[in-house]
Amino acid sequence: MDTLEQLLNLRLFRDTDFEFSVINFISAAIVILVAYGLVWLLTTKLLPRVYKRQKTEIGSQYTINQLLKYFIYTIGLLWAIQSLGINTNVIWGAIAALAVGFGLGLQQTFNDLFSGLIILFEGKIRVGDSVEVNNIVGRIIRIGIRTSDIETRSNVVRVVPNSKLVVESVNNWNHDYNRVRFMLTVGVHYDSDPEQVRDLLLDIAQAHSRVMKQPAPFVRFADFGDSALVFELYFYSRYLIVSGDTLSDLRYEIFRVFKENNIEIPYPQRVVYSGNS
Repeated sequence: MDTLEQLLNLRLFRDTDFEFSVINFISAAIVILVAYGLVWLLTTKLLPRVYKRQKTEIGSQYTINQLLKYFIYTIGLLWAIQSLGINTNVIWGAIAALAVGFGLGLQQTFNDLFSGLIILFEGKIRVGDSVEVNNIVGRIIRIGIRTSDIETRSNVVRVVPNSKLVVESVNNWNHDYNRVRFMLTVGVHYDSDPEQVRDLLLDIAQAHSRVMKQPAPFVRFADFGDSALVFELYFYSRYLIVSGDTLSDLRYEIFRVFKENNIEIPYPQRVVYSGNS
């Protein structure tokens, strides 16, 4: 027993600020394991039950889990450092020195780090949201502490610095309502019956599986064009990422139905007059 106690208290290194011993390393390892186990227990066992009972959205679940991880790991790391016998004042002094030394060079990195915390705390952008930023349209699949991953329509993952999501203008299609309104324009010949065109467009839209029944689609008689009567079909959909496919499907069906009903979609016409001067 005495031998074991002597081994545990064996000092590997010691000076005015540091005192390493075997027991210090064991204590630090236990602290890290406890922190890891606590995060695992909370995020995989306990909190999912709460989320299910409270019907918490997936994006909110991710935000809570990430903040909880950062908090527990930070406390655990500081506790482990203290368990090693390191004077924490030295650590904070070193951090301050590094902050001054690398502040200018890592300014953008720190900006992204703080932006990541802002995103997680505010919750205006969450995992699962469909967004448009810098002409990139996609779905948020991960929000990290410095960068976020956006899966585009082409199934390509774009890594975006968090500062882009905070500073620049971002269209978040899921922030208020899980639906987006789309518009499709079509022109028909002046001989066409406007009411028949309206009814056919509504029937086509309502029959599509990705078009919402409520709010219901509607049609506007937009304009008397140079060579066509211009109609606008408006509809709501929850499928932003595949909106191009939805619009394409509707155009195919409009062309087919109009052809069956002898409704002509005219092409632009220009009349050129020529004469002797």
